[in-house]
Amino acid sequence: MAAVRALRSCSRSLGRLTSFRQLTSNNRFLLVTTCDPQPHFVTQPPLQLRYFRSASALHGQIVQFKLSDIGEGITEVIVKDWYVKEGDTVSQFDSICEVQSDKASVTITSRYDGVIKKLYYNVEDTALVGKPLVDIDTDALKDVASDEDVVETPAVSQEHTHQEIKGHKTLATPAVRRLAMENNIKLSEVVGSGRDGRILKEDILSFLAKQTGAILPPSPQMEITPLPPKAEISEPFKKEVTSSIPVLVTKPITFSGKDVTEPLKGFHKAMVKTMSAALQIPHFGYCDEVDITRLVQLREDLKPVAESKGVRLSFMPFFLKAASLGLLQYPILNASLDEHCRNITYKAAHNIGIAMDTHQGLIVPNVKNIQVRSIFEIAAELNHLQSLGATGQLGATDLTGGTFTLSNIGSIGGTYAKPVILPPEVAIGAIGKLQVVPRFDTRGQVVKAHIINISWSADHRIIDGATMSRFSNLWKSYLENPSSMLLELK
Repeated sequence: MAAVRALRSCSRSLGRLTSFRQLTSNNRFLLVTTCDPQPHFVTQPPLQLRYFRSASALHGQIVQFKLSDIGEGITEVIVKDWYVKEGDTVSQFDSICEVQSDKASVTITSRYDGVIKKLYYNVEDTALVGKPLVDIDTDALKDVASDEDVVETPAVSQEHTHQEIKGHKTLATPAVRRLAMENNIKLSEVVGSGRDGRILKEDILSFLAKQTGAILPPSPQMEITPLPPKAEISEPFKKEVTSSIPVLVTKPITFSGKDVTEPLKGFHKAMVKTMSAALQIPHFGYCDEVDITRLVQLREDLKPVAESKGVRLSFMPFFLKAASLGLLQYPILNASLDEHCRNITYKAAHNIGIAMDTHQGLIVPNVKNIQVRSIFEIAAELNHLQSLGATGQLGATDLTGGTFTLSNIGSIGGTYAKPVILPPEVAIGAIGKLQVVPRFDTRGQVVKAHIINISWSADHRIIDGATMSRFSNLWKSYLENPSSMLLELK
């Protein structure tokens, strides 16, 4: 502390300190200031001087919070949403913003306690890794500490009461936080109905309805005056009436809309890169139809059991498991080819991707290690990935590491497709919509059949048509006779 007082005294008398350095081993220091060009000497222990220098850095008010390295070689991201604005108070681990790379969406959280002073980017701007994201005033909390100690008692409602406890963290997804921020609603005033008090979208809407309580008046009905009865026009006046009818003159149509040009960002930018590389692969296609009438009945029997455990059971878990059983017999379809086409790597894990159509574009997360998962476990993981995809919360782990892909284009429409291989994979399948059509059974009688169509694409450099056909037939047999999968399940 003696060193600190000495240097402060020198700084007040000589001006702002610009540089100092140790001259000799007897702890003499040279000081240079702005007001006095002459050097001055101070004798103080060097260890105490270091404490003075570090203290100025630790107690600096403004901290530049930089965008850290997200990994996967990502150097830039798109700012998709801000959860704070200038003047907001944040604590450690509070969500600051959501960014999106060409691989995944990531929520950035604060490492400091303080007040947001500056946002360096707007929504849809490109942020660079290693550059400042926001400025946080870490000393501002000391100035507003007295205000934070004042507890406002909310009015008691007949339905429930809710009091915010200092330091309590509200549980809510980024989408819910954004909805609350857009409507100027404090999450601390909303009672969550989700698990562990999590605030859901319905809670925000219910709270907003109670606050406003407004009912829109019905739109006034347009009064229609009936036309008078058609009058009889005498012959002498027909020419006069006809000549008085105005001639309609059509005006040229004007349109004030303008073309909009915007740069490719995020997943769209990644798709350009991936599909350009995919077109370097020589594709060949193979198509067939599958009668899943028995599978439809089996799923109807199992749906109540799955729903009782909180899992929505679709046909896709059966499609994925049948594909995994087929890949065990034909591992060449679960392989990858290196860039120079010299080596084939046979993948041990069956990480099968599922193409999803989201508001962000086409994304392909994958279910890991299907070869050791049950159909129920696959269904639960699919539900999890679909919920993340709907809210734009899929991470890099969910979107990378795929070895094979199935695309359920039939959920939107269409029967056949020509899917494009997703490098470095070597095969992909597209499933058409489910149709109920007439078919002949083994006795020649017309029956109602549930039919889907499958379209395969494969890398013709290492996969031939016969291999693709045999794999498709095996996959088809598992789905047409789902009980046969029981012999292969582990």
